[in-house]
Amino acid sequence: MNYEAIYWLVAMIIFMVTECATVSLVSVWFAIGALVAIVVALVGGSLILQVVLFLTVSILLLASLRTVVRKYINPGIIRTNTDSLIGCIGVVTTPVNNVAALGQVKINGMVWSARSSTGAPLPEGAQVRIDRIEGVKLFVTLAEESAVK
Repeated sequence: MNYEAIYWLVAMIIFMVTECATVSLVSVWFAIGALVAIVVALVGGSLILQVVLFLTVSILLLASLRTVVRKYINPGIIRTNTDSLIGCIGVVTTPVNNVAALGQVKINGMVWSARSSTGAPLPEGAQVRIDRIEGVKLFVTLAEESAVK
């Protein structure tokens, strides 16, 4: 009985289960490397050859195919409603003052708490561009300033 092939089979199953549990596209390449090692073990290759081929195949597949396959499996992050606001223009409805922790911006008919990305106060009625969102606060800059950057 070829125990080396059985050990590689167990390793392959562990890698496959790990991949199914994590979906990180790391373990699958080691499962394929283990499959190559099983074939080498079954045809009578030495343990050193099995380990070398396992490591070589696994690392080459991981380095060369992971990013390519990841693009097809996860083609892009779907932006949520709040993420889609980044880069949009809104209007300051309550003056933005980071020191006093005040400020509101209206965008798409909704009023949001806002802070200045630069720390500079923003007057009521100013048009601002949303730079980022942290929690329920928009971080904004004057639309004219963000166009210059």
